[in-house]
Amino acid sequence: MAEIVNLRTARKAQARAKARAEADANALRFGRTKMQRNLEEAQVDKARANLDAHKREEPEA
Repeated sequence: MAEIVNLRTARKAQARAKARAEADANALRFGRTKMQRNLEEAQVDKARANLDAHKREEPEA
């Protein structure tokens, strides 16, 4: 005998699974943790400071 399935709950479960799959895909494409963002920002700041420290000043004529 076949199992009785509530169509409303089946549709909701399918919609949740689709939304979760889309969220996972977006997390892979765009998601970074706060720690990763802070680390990247610190690295950029350090590289900029290092470059500024090695600039030569132009003599004023």
